[in-house]
Amino acid sequence: MKDVTYLKLLRNGSKAAPAYPVHRFALLGDCATQHLCAAIRGYAYEEGENFQMFEADYDQIDAQLMDENSEFYAFDPETVLLFMCTEKLYKRFTACPVLERASFYEAEAKKIRSSFERINRRLKTNILFFLFLKMDDGVFGSYAYTEKTSFPYQLAKLNNCLIDMAGEIGNLRLIDLEPVRARMGDRAFKDEKMYAIAKMPISTSALVPVSNLVVEAVKARKGRIRKCAILDLDNTLWGGVIGDDGMSGIQIGELNQGHAFTEFQTWLKELKNRGIMLAVCSKNDEKNAKEPFISHPEMVLRLNDFSAFVANWEDKAGNIRRIQKELNIGFDSMVFFDDNPFERNLVRTMLPEVEVPELPEDPAMYTSFARAQNLFDTASFSDEDRVRTERYLAEQKRSSMSLEMESYDDYLKALEMKAVVSAFDEFHTPRIAQLTQRSNQFNVRTVRYTDEEIARISEDDRYITRYYKLSDRFGDHGLISVVILEKRADHLFVNEWLMSCRVLKRGMEQFIADSIISVAQKEGFTKVVGEYIPTAKNGMVKNLFSDMGFRDACDGKFVADVETYKKHNTYITEE
Repeated sequence: MKDVTYLKLLRNGSKAAPAYPVHRFALLGDCATQHLCAAIRGYAYEEGENFQMFEADYDQIDAQLMDENSEFYAFDPETVLLFMCTEKLYKRFTACPVLERASFYEAEAKKIRSSFERINRRLKTNILFFLFLKMDDGVFGSYAYTEKTSFPYQLAKLNNCLIDMAGEIGNLRLIDLEPVRARMGDRAFKDEKMYAIAKMPISTSALVPVSNLVVEAVKARKGRIRKCAILDLDNTLWGGVIGDDGMSGIQIGELNQGHAFTEFQTWLKELKNRGIMLAVCSKNDEKNAKEPFISHPEMVLRLNDFSAFVANWEDKAGNIRRIQKELNIGFDSMVFFDDNPFERNLVRTMLPEVEVPELPEDPAMYTSFARAQNLFDTASFSDEDRVRTERYLAEQKRSSMSLEMESYDDYLKALEMKAVVSAFDEFHTPRIAQLTQRSNQFNVRTVRYTDEEIARISEDDRYITRYYKLSDRFGDHGLISVVILEKRADHLFVNEWLMSCRVLKRGMEQFIADSIISVAQKEGFTKVVGEYIPTAKNGMVKNLFSDMGFRDACDGKFVADVETYKKHNTYITEE
């Protein structure tokens, strides 16, 4: 989370927008939202995002959503945030007859669902919604969560309904403001006087962390996510210096401040289990640095939890560049944790794209601080994420084998690669949608799809779908590529072609291109048309179609004649 003030966000909002594509963002609320609107745009500016804002008038959610000719629909937002505050909910609750209050949450959930449905009938957009903040009106005391007609009971049930909706509505994401309020304290989070005067339920001091949650959710849906936590060792993952104190002298577990470091390692382990890669970047002798992960009984993290391990006496910016090359991810996908201010400033200066949190001086604060930063927001999660570290470790074995081979062809043959090619199915839909949301570099058109949209495409006769899996002698890469082909009057159009960068230069690009032509031939098409839409990150596929044998048809279009297309030789066998 950026260390900024609300006043700075206001100043950002008045500046010329950064030279990035516009993202249309709409904010509709049943409370005063003008300060939140300004803060979101200003925070987006801090993150290098260009938000064009639409803010509905006060308490005009229904008016905007029910009118098909409203300014909201004309704006055609890419993201919409609906902010329904607990204070207004309580007002409706107290106006509800007592005998009907046991079903109050059901009626409210139905109304909110209808709002989501109205939006989705008219627009292709992402919906953000703030969960209702808790409010204990003090009427029932400790009996409130037993009595079905109490407001706390109904409020909890309503939030649970919203959580269930988020599992059903693929473009809906819920944002919980309770952790922000808990960290700030209720009086700092909400200014009672401001709500009484201006119906503003969030204080200006709370707008920075709230805007962080909103902007990070948008970035995640756009594929701008952080994938790797890079970690210093001494006084970051354990107390003390391993080279001086030895393995028995470092603080971990119950020794001195060891519990604080154990707690931090536990949080990092959960990130790894979620699919975030962990890497070590330490000024240390490598043997000493690895010893605690191998032999110390109280370490939570072990050596096989790391996708990369760099310990030497070189500068850390240079070593992070080495890690970036080894993992083949962008610098903006990395977060660097180090207790040393000098090292943090060095990395910020030399590698400004890397996120470098300002760790507190007290290790006891590391975990609570890291949790509050919202550094690893995501738009999806699949089984593929759980095994990411294991796949990177297998990649290291492949790299070691490549050094032993006399030629690259020999290396590719020795990998014994096998591919699975299949049409989209229900089981793989979450991973396919996730790839469309996250893939930025090898992505010819960079179209983002939700689970529901992928499911609809799968059942639509206008489309031919393919996913590709790849495995070799060292392990399974999993589902690594997605192709969506659209049937048009006189040709087959490549609506989407994306691929994981971890399998580049192994013949998979050629294998997939040949597969596309084979599909076209089978379906009776004489031409295949591909399109390259440039973005800030997909320059690597600028010449993809040309390299595969398509001819340049200008304006980003490329054409392959099925009859004369020459297939490629690869070392990949289709299962």
